[in-house]
Formats: sequence, C-alpha cells, structure tokens
Amino acid sequence: MDATAPLPAHIQSQAAEQALAGLHTSADGLTGAEARRRLAEFGPNLVEEIGREHLLLRFAREFTHFFALILWVGAGLAFAAEAFDPGQGMGRLGVAIVGVILINGAFSFWQEYRAERAVAALRRLLPQQVRALRGGAVVQLRASELVPGDIVLLAEGDCVPADCRLIEAFALRVNLSTLTGESLPQARDAGPRPPVPTLQAKNLVLAGTSVVSGEARAVVAATGMRTEFGRIAHLTQTAGATTSPLQREIARLSRIVAVLATTLGGVFFFIGQALGLPFWENLLFAIGIIVANVPEGLLPTVTLSLAMATQRMARRNALMRHLPAVEALGSTTVILSDKTGTLTQNRMAVRRLWLGGEAFTAQGVAARPDIGADHLALFVDAAVCHTLKAVERGGARDWLGDPMEVALATMGREVAGALEGFVRRDEIPFDTERKRMSVRCDTPQGPMLYCKGALETVLAACDGVQLAGRVTPLDATARDRVLAAQDEMAKAGLRVLAFAHAPAPDGLPDEERGLTLSGLVGLEDPPRPEVADAIARCAAAGIRVVMVTGDHPHTALAIAREIGLVKGAQPLVVGGDALDHLSPAQLQLALDAPEILFARVAAEQKMRIVEALQKKREIVAVTGDGVNDAPALRAADIGIAMGVAGTDVAREAADMILLDDNFASIVAAIEEGRAVFDNLRKFLTYILTSNIPELVPYLAFVLFGIPLPLTIIQILAVDLGTDMLPALALGAERPDPGVMRRPPRARRERLLSWGLIGRAYLFLGLLEAAGAMAVFLCVLADAGWRYGERLAHTAPLYLEATTACLATIVVMQAVNVFLCRHPRRSLFAFGLLSNPLILLGVAAELALLLFIAYTAAGNWLFGTAPVSAAVWEGALGLALAMAEEVRKAWLRRTPP
Repeated sequence: MDATAPLPAHIQSQAAEQALAGLHTSADGLTGAEARRRLAEFGPNLVEEIGREHLLLRFAREFTHFFALILWVGAGLAFAAEAFDPGQGMGRLGVAIVGVILINGAFSFWQEYRAERAVAALRRLLPQQVRALRGGAVVQLRASELVPGDIVLLAEGDCVPADCRLIEAFALRVNLSTLTGESLPQARDAGPRPPVPTLQAKNLVLAGTSVVSGEARAVVAATGMRTEFGRIAHLTQTAGATTSPLQREIARLSRIVAVLATTLGGVFFFIGQALGLPFWENLLFAIGIIVANVPEGLLPTVTLSLAMATQRMARRNALMRHLPAVEALGSTTVILSDKTGTLTQNRMAVRRLWLGGEAFTAQGVAARPDIGADHLALFVDAAVCHTLKAVERGGARDWLGDPMEVALATMGREVAGALEGFVRRDEIPFDTERKRMSVRCDTPQGPMLYCKGALETVLAACDGVQLAGRVTPLDATARDRVLAAQDEMAKAGLRVLAFAHAPAPDGLPDEERGLTLSGLVGLEDPPRPEVADAIARCAAAGIRVVMVTGDHPHTALAIAREIGLVKGAQPLVVGGDALDHLSPAQLQLALDAPEILFARVAAEQKMRIVEALQKKREIVAVTGDGVNDAPALRAADIGIAMGVAGTDVAREAADMILLDDNFASIVAAIEEGRAVFDNLRKFLTYILTSNIPELVPYLAFVLFGIPLPLTIIQILAVDLGTDMLPALALGAERPDPGVMRRPPRARRERLLSWGLIGRAYLFLGLLEAAGAMAVFLCVLADAGWRYGERLAHTAPLYLEATTACLATIVVMQAVNVFLCRHPRRSLFAFGLLSNPLILLGVAAELALLLFIAYTAAGNWLFGTAPVSAAVWEGALGLALAMAEEVRKAWLRRTPP
C-alpha cells in the first residue's frame, strides 16, 4: 500500500464481524506466529524519516558554503606563496585562515546538532506500550510491534497506537485535536456507518489521538506510514524547506564580498605588474588586498551572535532548532496561529449559564450563593452526571476523563458543596444516537434522575422548564425562550449543554421522559490570559495575526473577538469547504481582507494559506501543536511548534519550539529576533570599518612606493583576534526599547545597505585609515627614514612602524565599538554597564594588543616590536577625535 493511501472507505460501512474477516483476524486476535509474519511483511508501526541527510554530509556542508569557499581560496594562495617563496609568513597565514573555517563550521554544526538532540528528547506522543489480544490472551506490546489485524484494548488516558476500526465501544470519546485542531472530544461507536472522510468516521480511531473517556476494543487496520498520522508526516517530510531571510542576506553579502575582493585583488595585481613589482611580492600584495576585503570574522561572529540569541530565547521559553531562524522570526510579517492549545488553554471551562429564564456569567454565579440555592438541581446534575474517575494527585482530589465533564463536575461541586447523602446508583450511558446521558441517585429528597446532553435531545424528554423560580409547562413560548438562549450562547462560540431532572421512585427507566429542564450551561476552551496583550503587541509591531483552526467558525470567531484579534463588525470567516473552492488568485485576494480567520481547515489547506501569503511576499510564521499543523510548519518561513502539548511530527517540522506552549512567548522571541538583525548591522558596521585601514596601507604600498604599513598576518590579528570579542559584544546587545513599536523590516531592506557601507567605508573607515597611516609615517620620520628608502621586513624600525599602525587601528576600533551601538543615539545615552560584555571585549582586545606588541611570542607570530608611549598617545588622541558623535548629533536633528 502507498504510504499516503487512506484507509479504504468500505471498512466504515462493514459490521464489526465483516471488518475482522476483511483483515483475516478474529475477536481473539492474531496468533504469535501470524503476528510475526505480518510484522515482517508490513514493517514496524513507526513513522519513518525519509530522505534525511547523513550527519557527515551535513557536517561537511558547513565547510563548503560560498563564504567558506572564499576563505579556502585565500588559504590556498597563501600556501602556494609559501611553497614558492618561503620565509614570508604565508604558511602561518594559510594555517590561520583554515583554522577560521574549521572553528566556524564546527561551531555552527554543534549548535544545530544540540538543538536537534533537545527536540529528540521531547518525543512522547505515540505510546510505547499497548494492551492487545494475541491468541485470546491479553498481552503488553510495544506500539512498534502492532500489525494490521491485531486487537487492541483502549481505556481512558490511552493514546491510540494505530488506525483502528472499533468492534466494541462503551461511552467512548476521543480527543482528535492533534489531527483536526478541534478542541472538543468526539464520540465514537462500533456500528457500521456510511463512508465519510477518515477524520470524520464515527467508527474509526486514529493514531496519535487519545481516549478521554470510555473503553473500547478495536482491530488495527493500518500501521506506521499507512496511518493518517503517517500520511501527514509524509506530506511534512516531502514539503520543500525554505531559506531564511538571513541566509539569503548572508549569501548576497558573500557574493558581494567575493566579487569586490577578487576584483580589487586582480586589478591591483595587474597594477603592480605594470609598476614592475616582483611577481611573488605582487602576489603577496594581491592576497593582502583579498584578505583585507574579506571580513574573516563575520561568519564566526554571526554564528556566535545567533547562538547567544538562542540562549536568551531559551531563557524566555523558545528553543531554536536552526540558528538562521532566529533572525527570520524577527522579520516576520504574518503569524498564522492555531487556536487550540496555542491561543487557548486546551481545557474546557464554564463561561455562561441560563437559569430560570435569565443569563449569568460563571463569575456572577460564583459571587451569588442565592443562585446556587435556587437552582441546586442543575449544579447537583453537573456534579454527579459524568463518567469521570476520581484520582489523588499530590495529595489533592482530581478528575480523570473528558475535559468538558471535568469543568462541569468542578463547577457543580463548587456550588452544590460536598453532596452529603447523594449516592449514585445507576446510569443510562451516553451514545451518539441519543446524545445524552442520565444517572439515578439516592438524595435527601428521594431517588432522582439527572440528565445532561444536547438541547434538542434533552428537550424531547422534558415536559416542564424551571422559569422565574417555578416549574412551568414546556409550551411553545417556553420552548422558544430556551432555543433563543441556546442560539445566543452558540453565537458566542460556546458549546451548549442542557440539564434536566425528575423524581425516579421506580428505578431507572428504559428511556428518559417527563423531565424538568433545569437550565443551560455554555462552555468554551478559554484563551490564555497573556494572549490578548501579545496580540496587541503584535499589532503595534506591524505583525498581522491570522487564526487558522480546525474548530467551528462560531467558536473561532468568539475567541478571536475575546483576544482582540477581531474588532470589526464584518470579519471574513473562511471555512474549509469554501477554501476548497477558491483558486490561488482568489485566495491571495481574500487575504487582503483587514480581518480574516480560517475555520474547519485541513492540513493541506493550511499549507495553501502559507504559500499564498508567501506569494504576496510576506514573511510567514506558523504556530501549531498537532500533526495537522506539521506540513504548514515546514513550508513556512519559520515554524513554531509547542513543546509540551506538541506532537513529535510538529516539533520535527518546526524551526522553533515553545517550551511553555504560550503564544505570548512568541512576542518575546520576535523581539529578540528583531534585535538580532539590528545587532548584525551594528557589528557589521564595526567589522567593515577596519577593512579600510587594512586596505589603504596596501594601496599606499603600491601607488606611493612606501614600505608596507601592515602585514597580512597583522590584518588577521585584527579580523580574527582583536575585533572578535567587541563585535560579539555588539551581537549581545539587548533589544532597543522601541523595537516592537516599528513595523517589520521590508523584504527589500538589506543587511548590507548603502547607508551602512557609506558609514563604515567612507566615514569611520577613512578616519581610521588616516590615523593609522599618520602614526606609521610619524614613527618612520622620527627615526630618520626618508621617502624612497627601502626597509627589510625584519628591520627593527619596520617592525616598530607596522606595530604602531596596527596599534592605532586597534585603539580606534576600541572607541568605535561604543560608536556603533546605535546609528543615531549618542554613546552617552547608554549606561556604562548597560552591556558589560563590551567592556570585557575592549579589555580583551587591548590585552591581546599588548601581547602582540610586548611579548616575544607575539613579536614572532605577528612580526611586531615594542612601541614607545608616544605611539599610544597619538593613537588614543586620534581615536577620541573621531567625529562620529558630531554626525549623530546632526542626524538627530533631522527626521529618521
């Protein structure tokens, strides 16, 4: 059978005996030998991973991306130069570049590997052990050992291990939210039914769902990838992965850098040849141009900055599985949010009651003891008419079973009290035909029958209704009042249940009749308390939130209004059936509606919505917890899965996992993501600034014939040594207070913008280059050097002069890191200890410079020599004279 093929429809219309015969089994189950044969034929009951890239290939990919290839070329040229002209330090240069590539690649791989291991630890959805019949005996099996034809026994709290056809069911209700997104448990029975879509079949229970009440015996009809669970997993795994905006920006930046570096290197190589420079000296010059224009520290700093952001996000309950997704989250323009368990608490709660002809809120009833006394029958009914089991948890009494019944029983006990003297004797169980259940109890007033269920079926058993403090006949007028009350609750998105009672002196009747309607109760899955504020923050940040749920449109709209997602009178509500009839163009146009939400949506449809938004050039984040959400999570720019209630398939498909299942945590993560982009620009400005004082010495060397002011190994000392920690400190800057009060950055807005290039290259970089060249020439002039005089690369004066040039660049960069904290705000607007990492970075930068200048090891490795105090005075004076604060002050006078 194809992995994506659904269960055959005829199995629904067959009687239980025919379903067993069709699977060549019996009510006693398979024999051990036959089960082993089928396991060999059908394979284990597991959701397989397909097409997963080998770990070693993924590791190798970290060293072969475009930016790494540029550095490999530079290292190759350095090794070639060392081979043909030894003693110039090119071998050490090549080793240093290779070290950069290896450290960066290994770190990037380790971060993603750690995140994936954390996700693997969350796998808890499918049951590890199941009860089954083998040869008529009940045995415990691993879920992976189930085969088609096995008979499984299900009870409250069990997860369904495979797609099964029910053969016996007693008051069975199943939670399908992981597959359909619908929060309310659905009743299931064993009777034959007309064929309907698999998810709607009343006599099927599906893998990945759970039993909330009742018991059942079922025959396994499909396992592993042949289940509905596996079909959606297959759809998820075959969905194309998307690249994040940051990945696209880094790729673009790499191309720009490659073209710029190689072009300048080639051009100046030919200029050197034209000027008559020796070939190897000219090649050294060309490599210097390339190395000076490639910010070797960029990728390690980007990786480290993203890794630090993931740590901050983890402290805010957001686990990032892929580093580039950190920034992608910050550029999000639309969030497609599941409702159940994401915007809501995934539990039922009583919201409204209709008692004696009046409507009350649950809080209003709790605040008025007289209401409970006047309508005691309804609260007793809610407290005793259920199939829950009482359990002890942490020394407290708790209920196990249907969340809706838990909410009703809790309310009933709170209002009616301990119910002393009430003893339950018998029940008429709920079934899908009657849509009601009843219990018979001994009470202080005598035997009573208490009934609850859907209003239409309960009304059919009533001849009276409690109105205005007395029981009145259920005539047409009274019936209309009751139905109107139900309609009002339903429009508010509530699940409405009716309650009725009657004396039962003669024992339990075969069928309820002659009851008195005691009232109506409206329940809903309440929204999380933090969600309304999170939605408001998204609106302020220019992020559109669209609800996409498998639940009823009325319920979805009511929740949307309650959390502030919908405020207008005429929002567009698109159901799954309507969505099927929309062409791609019509769907894109529908998404232009100011307020829109989607209800009764299937997995493939959710993915269609994602793709439609992406065609509108939106950056789409998708939240969800169920298997049905996984394909959309994979197709989105960033998928956000739930870590507690989320399914394994959803977590595997996601880029980010919410450890607390709280939508509000997404807003905190978006804030961090936006800060990442801002911080990337800050340290990109900082790193690119030093490229100009690294490049200008080579231009002066060729064009003016002066000694080379800065060696290639000294360039690497800046790019990979002194600049690294301050740049990383910029990457750890806290989010700006106004970051969530501005719209998402435009898709066309680039990380490397012309404004950033102008500030780094044409202003800050030129200031540093002028300062570094001035100090270099002053050291030479003070020692008596004259223009045109050649210096050996080992001459003490030459070593001291290049060290002075290097020291000036580093000192000016130490000041520049404070200037780069904001493109407009003054450095004095930040507290001295607002980012302690900058102070530590500058201290480490200066300590490394002292090591390079004043230790024998540093002198040997970097070709340096100690410098006088005058050099430090000159470098510091030039650094403090940088005019960036003047430029910022002028900018603050103009609108942004």
